[in-house]
Amino acid sequence: MADAIIIQAMSLGGDGLRVAVKDSLDIAGYPTRGGSAALADAPRAARHADVVQAVLDAGCRIIGKANMHELAYGVTGVNGWTGTPANPSYPGHVPGGSSSGSAAAVAAGLCDFALGTDTGGSIRTPAACCGVFGLKPTFGRVSRQGAHPAVSSLDCVGPFAGSVAMLERAMTIIDPTFEIAETPATIRLGRVACAADPAVAQAFDAALAGSAAHLTERTLPGMDAAFAANIAIIGAETWAAFGSLTASPNMGEDVRQRLLNASKVTADDLAKAEDVRARFRAEVDAALEGVDALVLPTMPVFVPTLEDAADAAAMLKLTALVRQFNLSGHPALSIPVATPTGLPIGIQLVGRIGGDAALCAVARALAPSLDIPTYLQREEQA
Repeated sequence: MADAIIIQAMSLGGDGLRVAVKDSLDIAGYPTRGGSAALADAPRAARHADVVQAVLDAGCRIIGKANMHELAYGVTGVNGWTGTPANPSYPGHVPGGSSSGSAAAVAAGLCDFALGTDTGGSIRTPAACCGVFGLKPTFGRVSRQGAHPAVSSLDCVGPFAGSVAMLERAMTIIDPTFEIAETPATIRLGRVACAADPAVAQAFDAALAGSAAHLTERTLPGMDAAFAANIAIIGAETWAAFGSLTASPNMGEDVRQRLLNASKVTADDLAKAEDVRARFRAEVDAALEGVDALVLPTMPVFVPTLEDAADAAAMLKLTALVRQFNLSGHPALSIPVATPTGLPIGIQLVGRIGGDAALCAVARALAPSLDIPTYLQREEQA
C-alpha cells in the first residue's frame, strides 16, 4: 500500500471496526517477518495471535500488516527493506518506532484502531510522533501469545486510536477483563520532574496550565537507572530471540550493530537491572499515592526529521521518558497535543499496575481541555 504504512494488504474478518496489525503479531496464513529481510522466507503462521483472534471474534476487519522498525529494535521507524512509513500528519518527520506503521495507519485514517507492541516506548513514541493516542497496558494484562519475540519481560501488546474512546473500545476487544470506568469528577495528577527541551517543556506546561487537572509535584529519582536497566534487559532478550539472524547478509546494518552490542550484556548486568526494576516499581507505586495518575511528556524533544534519524545513537533520546514504565510494568498512555510550532507533543499519563481502565478514564476526562490536533477532532465528529 502507498507510503509504506501497510506492507501486506488484506481484508480479513467481518464488517466491523477496521484494524491494522503490526508485523510482529501472527496472522494465520501469512508470514510474520518483523519488518526484516532476514525473515523474508519466514513460514506462514499456523494460528492467529490471541489478540488477532480476539479482533476477528469481535467482527472487526483486519486491513493488513502494519510496517515496523526492523525486529522492533529501533525508535525511528526508518526501515531500509520495507520502506519507512510516511508520517501522514507531519510529512518529512519520522513516524517513530518500533510500531511505526500502526501509528501512521491511524493518523492516515486507514483504520479505526491499530495494534502495536511496546517494549521500550514502541507504542507511545510513534503515537507522539504521528499525533495519535496510544496505550501501553499493564505488563502481562494483554495476551502476547503469537507475538514476536515470544519471550519478553518488558513487551506489551496495545492499541493506537484517534480518541480515548476508541482506545477503550479496542481494549474491551483484546482484553476480556477490561471494563470501561466512569469518568472521574476531578483529575489529580502527579507531575513528574524531568528534563525536556525548552520548547517542549513550554508546550507541556502550557497544556497542563490550561487543563482541568489539579497538579502536585512528584519526583522519580530512579528514572536514569531505570532507563539504563531497560536498555540492558531489552538488549539481552532481543539478542536471545534474534541474535542468530545477525549472520544474515539481509539484515539492516543498524539493527545488526545494535544486536551485536546487545550480545555484550552480562549476567551481572541483568542481575543489577532486575534490582533496579524492583526498586523503580516501588518508587512509581509510591509516587502514585494521592493522585489518579502521573504526568510527564511522552518525548523530551519534538518529532525529528527523517534527516535527523541518520544519527541512530542520538535518536535514543526519543525514549528517554518512556522506557522506565516498561521496566516497572505500569500502564502508560500518550495523548497528542497540538503546539504553536506546528509539531505535536505527547502528554504521557502513567497509572497503577492493573489500573488500565482507570488510567483511560483519566485520559478521557483530561483530553477535552487539551488542544487535540484538529484532524483527530474531525475524525471524532465524523
